[in-house]
Amino acid sequence: MINDQAVPDRRPTGEIAMSIRSMLFAAVFGIASLAAARADGLRPMEGHSIDLGGISGVAYYTVERDEFHVVATLAQGQAGKPIRIVSVLAPGQRVVPSTPQQAGAIEISRTGDSVLVRRANAATN
Repeated sequence: MINDQAVPDRRPTGEIAMSIRSMLFAAVFGIASLAAARADGLRPMEGHSIDLGGISGVAYYTVERDEFHVVATLAQGQAGKPIRIVSVLAPGQRVVPSTPQQAGAIEISRTGDSVLVRRANAATN
């Protein structure tokens, strides 16, 4: 007779969380590796690597009813908890994820139907 009940995962909670975190980073950096690091525009669902000093991740955007939904997922190293920044950009708007360090800032901006990702000067934000 076959038992149709699911077998509970007996791994410690911390090990499961680390496994989920590792899968998240693999997916995020897999998406980022598919896209070339360019200074020109980003295409919808195209990942762009972000490096803010000790914090790194990936940004992408989707188009929903003429709105550009920008998503950035960042974490400090592989052990840091990931955070997600979501912003809806209208033409001419920008979002600037940054760190306290001078070199740790990027600007994600929308100009018309283009989204640009570039390094920004944290002191001016």
